[in-house]
Amino acid sequence: MLAVIWLVAGVALAVAELFTLDFVLIMLGVGAFGAAISAAFGTPVPVQVLVFAAVSALGLVLVRPAMKNRLHRGAQPATMGIDAFVGAEATVIEEVTLRGGQVKIGGELWSARPVDSSQVYAVGALVRVVETRGATALVRQ
Repeated sequence: MLAVIWLVAGVALAVAELFTLDFVLIMLGVGAFGAAISAAFGTPVPVQVLVFAAVSALGLVLVRPAMKNRLHRGAQPATMGIDAFVGAEATVIEEVTLRGGQVKIGGELWSARPVDSSQVYAVGALVRVVETRGATALVRQ
């Protein structure tokens, strides 16, 4: 009977892992499967708990880091916020001079200034965002 309880716990943890994708619950689930095997052989409950703890701990310490490294190898962190606009193409809506101007970046209007103070960008010109400072995009062609 205890083996069935451990099996149910293992399956529940494995299913819950599908919602977290962090490889913690699956390691606990594998520990529960180990405890279920131990219970099937008739070991006492403290030994089953010890098997559960040992298998789970080994999985968390040895297997989980290797799985995460393999899965995330070469992945770049996501760029978010105003930093996501750096490198984006923009259309000049209002002439961009050292005093200011406006550009449209991905459907949003931004205040803009040229990176090079001697440059002026006419309405309709395509520019690239080099940097953002607050709500102002620094652009160049």
